[in-house]
Amino acid sequence: MNSFDWTQLVNPEFYITMTIGGVKIGMWIVLFIVFAETGLFAGFFLPGDSLLFLSGIYSRDLIENFTFIENDIFNVVLLSTLIAVAGIFGNMVGYWFGAKSGYYLYKKEDSFWFKKKYLIQSKDFFERYGGKAIIFARFLPIVRTFAPIVAGIVTMDKKKFMFYNVVSSFLWSFILIFSGHYLYGLFLEKFDVDLKHHIEKIVIGIILVSTFPVFLKMIKKTPK
Repeated sequence: MNSFDWTQLVNPEFYITMTIGGVKIGMWIVLFIVFAETGLFAGFFLPGDSLLFLSGIYSRDLIENFTFIENDIFNVVLLSTLIAVAGIFGNMVGYWFGAKSGYYLYKKEDSFWFKKKYLIQSKDFFERYGGKAIIFARFLPIVRTFAPIVAGIVTMDKKKFMFYNVVSSFLWSFILIFSGHYLYGLFLEKFDVDLKHHIEKIVIGIILVSTFPVFLKMIKKTPK
């Protein structure tokens, strides 16, 4: 029996292909991670962008957890919609949490699960871009987790928040999942390259691209 490797916890493919007793549960895990990353402040360490991109690559396997129709576009749209809805509910919980416990979070000491600096960075980001921050934040690790919480803390108008929440969730989900799905088919057909054999490189690439704006922002704020 192979021993469990803790490094798998940061590997999105591990969640997507997860099974229990031979039953595929990847879809349920993906939905929970998307909800947790956007709705629970402890979710900042979970894979986000790379998880959605790989979900596009494994779309057929994931959607079989629910249903499967011999229509490629329908299945990808259904997958993207389900994940978008999970993101919408996640943000709603984050907003509620921020509205109810904003003062407590600013007084809370740092721990493995919570870093106050991330909350402050998200607040600065939100104040700079306003409601659009909800959309931008979807594509930025860490900020994505805290943006809805900050929106609740600053008591952003609920209708305005929901508008940006729905738009950002669908943009994030559809762009990344469709990119993963169709790039997988393109590379396989045109270049005979199976992206499933290059998952580690893809994950590293997405992490570098998605975290670069955050890293650049931190450098600009570093005192000279």
